Amino acid sequence: MQTALISGGGIAGPVLAYWLRRHGFAPTVVERAPGPRPGGQAVDIRGVALDVVDRMGLLEQASRVRTRMRGMSILDPDGHEVDRSTEATFSSGRLDSEDIEVLREDLIRIVHEHTRADVEYLFGDSITALEEDENGVHVDFAQGPSRTFDLVVGADGLHSTVRRLVFGPEERFAHHLGSYLSVFSSANYLALEDWQMWLRDGDTGFGIMPVRGNTELRIAFGFESAPLPHDVREGGALRQFVVDKLASMRWEGTRLAEAARKAPDFYCDAMAQIRMDHWSRGRVTLLGDAGYCPSPLSGQGTSLALVGAHVLADCLAQANGDHRIAYARYERRMRPFVTLNQALATENAGGPASEESVAHAKRALSLDS
Repeated sequence: MQTALISGGGIAGPVLAYWLRRHGFAPTVVERAPGPRPGGQAVDIRGVALDVVDRMGLLEQASRVRTRMRGMSILDPDGHEVDRSTEATFSSGRLDSEDIEVLREDLIRIVHEHTRADVEYLFGDSITALEEDENGVHVDFAQGPSRTFDLVVGADGLHSTVRRLVFGPEERFAHHLGSYLSVFSSANYLALEDWQMWLRDGDTGFGIMPVRGNTELRIAFGFESAPLPHDVREGGALRQFVVDKLASMRWEGTRLAEAARKAPDFYCDAMAQIRMDHWSRGRVTLLGDAGYCPSPLSGQGTSLALVGAHVLADCLAQANGDHRIAYARYERRMRPFVTLNQALATENAGGPASEESVAHAKRALSLDS
């Protein structure tokens, strides 16, 4: 039985582990967090990604925890409503769509619960070194003992450690898209009931949506900026930077700034894409944001992760574990789909894919081929 180490316990890694286990591999997932990560924005499961979730037997469970918005209001910088919709929201698109919007943490929890009995999870640890020879990949960990695996997959996000160790510095592959996104939680002090609010004020803006039975708010705050200096991105400096940005806004700035200051799940990172000529080297390959992050601007990061995990596992199974054949097939099958979805953030930012693009993606990506 071939062994596979997957770095990253978010969505892509555990989904890949599920499919590898189904195909007779022995997957291990290493995640630096002490457990499944909480927090994060609402994510969309769309198109062929719905097929992947369905094949895992999780579609009904995901549907039960989906968001249930009635619509949204669009506000001016002073908080006055200038438009509203009961047909669509900016976070999920049309409300009558078959797509499913769920909180990222809920999807992570569902997949983890579905896989933990058959998959080895190493929480609270991370990879520090990788060395490949004819016998496999020798892996050093920050906490646990060194081990050797037949395959290694980096599913560890935009700032992938596996990518850095195998392919080089992040700066070679990351393309900044001119803005940052911060996500954090707050009590529902606005008393919103299944209703979103969106506001833009100059180069800043936010979306607010109620979750957890309208007991909590999930706030997504964005601001335009060139790459921030290293010292601003370290420690608590980035949180303070966001707090100050929020405090300067006219409507609800003071309360939103205080919520960001106190939030236990505060997150902020650049809107960026990862673009690489190849996602694989030797026995190591990359999956999801680690290899082809489309940025949240595309609305397709979760779908790429789900579909990429299915395709990679399928290619390995068809090649009887021969990584050279499998990785080449994986890249051929996924690259057209990745290219189309990354273009959603750069060529058609904020808009849906054309029918032609969607059809092309479905043809390029056959889950059964």
